[in-house]
Amino acid sequence: MFSYRHGFHAGNHADVLKHMVLIAVLKHLTAKPTALTVVDTHAGAGLYRLDSDFAGTSGEAVDGITKLRASPLAKDPAAAPLIADYLQLLAGFNPSGKNKIYPGSPFVAQSLLRKEARDKLWLFELHPTDSKSLVTHVEQLDAGRQVTIAREDGFEALRKLLPPPARRALVLIDPSYEMKDDYGRVTDCIEESLKRFPTGTYMVWYPVIPRPEAHSLPRRLKTLANQAGKPWLHATLNIGQSPERTKVVTPGEKPVRPGLTASGVFLVNPPHTLKPALQAALPQLVEALGRGRGQSQAVESGG
Repeated sequence: MFSYRHGFHAGNHADVLKHMVLIAVLKHLTAKPTALTVVDTHAGAGLYRLDSDFAGTSGEAVDGITKLRASPLAKDPAAAPLIADYLQLLAGFNPSGKNKIYPGSPFVAQSLLRKEARDKLWLFELHPTDSKSLVTHVEQLDAGRQVTIAREDGFEALRKLLPPPARRALVLIDPSYEMKDDYGRVTDCIEESLKRFPTGTYMVWYPVIPRPEAHSLPRRLKTLANQAGKPWLHATLNIGQSPERTKVVTPGEKPVRPGLTASGVFLVNPPHTLKPALQAALPQLVEALGRGRGQSQAVESGG
């Protein structure tokens, strides 16, 4: 159950998409003075070293944040605002200019929350090692009561937080999907959450992989949003197959794992500004990160 560690995947193309969207949503929601509650149901360790053994083993950041920061787009004044905001936030964690530290969703969120507005961040993580690392990392922030961490099942813990005191919330749901029932738990969680707190903003990340549950997830989420009469947005990013990962392996040669090539985010009650912003940013991301056959991007919305 606890074999998945996000440290192996930190800074990959899926993180680029997820955190770029997370930043955009938070900037929109914090533009209003009322307090905001943010819930991260699967927080991970919170902060990652890209030069660690974990990150170095998979090397996934090479096709994600490392490649993006080294691309012409990183210095292009014509870069889409979503990309520019994302790169600016990442630069704040790497003042030397080197690509060493990658903030997970908890640190991305906390960096945008406001003390004066009494915004609140709830972080849940079940993995015994990652939950300890999360506590250690968050202690560095000296955030006080703004951040609460618990080693609990985020799906279950979310129930007691909805509706939030100020009636404004962003819920990020991005389990590892290591267990097949995670897909069903995501849809069940969204369905129940919309009944408890219909006006909340809900953001789901998921991997686009050849598994029936993964393909049906966005369709099921659309159905739930439509039944609840809520607007929704669905965006995907596919960087394509690496030539090295598709070449024929000769006898005795170690095969290269195909790895994740695409992921998606699904939002219920998204900011109205998000779709046009993604339509400007995603083609630029494909150009910067695309590596071969199958690269693509898409944004759709409804409600």
